[in-house]
Amino acid sequence: MKLLNETVGKIEQIDFLLQAETQRRLDNLTKPQGSLGRLEDLAKQVVEITRVKKPLLTHKVVFVMAGDHGVTEEGVSAFPKEVTPQMVYNFLRGGAGINVLSQHVGARVVVADMGVAVDLTPSPELIVRKVGYGTKNMAKGPAMSREEAIKSIENGISIFETEFKKGIHLAATGEMGIGNTTPASAIVSVITGRTAADVTGKGTGIDDAGWAKKVAVIRKSIEVNKPDATDGLDVLSKVGGYEIGGLTGVILAAAARRVPVVVDGFISSSAALVACVIEPKVKDYLIASHVSVEQGHKVVWDYLGLKPVLDLGLRLGEGTGAALAMGIVDAGVKVLLEMSTFEAAGVSEKGAA
Repeated sequence: MKLLNETVGKIEQIDFLLQAETQRRLDNLTKPQGSLGRLEDLAKQVVEITRVKKPLLTHKVVFVMAGDHGVTEEGVSAFPKEVTPQMVYNFLRGGAGINVLSQHVGARVVVADMGVAVDLTPSPELIVRKVGYGTKNMAKGPAMSREEAIKSIENGISIFETEFKKGIHLAATGEMGIGNTTPASAIVSVITGRTAADVTGKGTGIDDAGWAKKVAVIRKSIEVNKPDATDGLDVLSKVGGYEIGGLTGVILAAAARRVPVVVDGFISSSAALVACVIEPKVKDYLIASHVSVEQGHKVVWDYLGLKPVLDLGLRLGEGTGAALAMGIVDAGVKVLLEMSTFEAAGVSEKGAA
């Protein structure tokens, strides 16, 4: 708990001291004021988070956390849990969607085993911070102990801190874990106060009957465990996942280091919710990458008051939407830094005679 408390204690309220100066530069670039829309907003957000007038986003890192879930024994997923380790190996080989899109935007991928149900073959590219061999079935009791929830978050913090020493200017979250939309839906339902049906989608592709069963399992899990919506650790321990805890730790650590965090899909957004319950100041460090076809994803962004950068009908997870959005964030910062001002370019401004 010491590492968690120390990390949370370092998270500062964003002061917006550079807002006016950044806005003046954007307004003096060779374009109509505000004509680059969200790109300008993202550039301003990066400046305010980092407190750097001319931020560089050279080092981009996507953190992909993997874990299994005991609730899969309730039949909530179209895929067997054996897919989790298989996909981790795919990440390590560079063959997954997140590998392709991260390479596209110049980001490195960090893969961590937070709680895969089997021991994975050792690899220099794999970080092993296994809290347990998959969570317990949350439909029958807590997914994990409070101590395990703390450990999962602190493991995520430690992973971030290790990578921070190598350089991180922009972080992104991603995950892998068969069945993890079920705990994510439970977390979102508890924290936002919306019903299980409101926040539950079809995940990897279950049919209508499977969806109804999934909703019933989520309702049961919440009724059995009665998580406290005001206590992020209680919610995570009772209806969460080890990889969700790991991502929560990454988000908290990034905020403590004043590093912008591009949050990926529905599971990543549930981790962001937990982080914001633990420390509400975290919200201003987050960039909502996209809105997926998982209906609960929009619920999270609306609850946090964040506007997604992209809407491409994505539902893969892994950090794919976040990787794409990283490129947009980088573009916004490059506009701020590399476009000429009217004066430098010798271009007449609006209203000039």
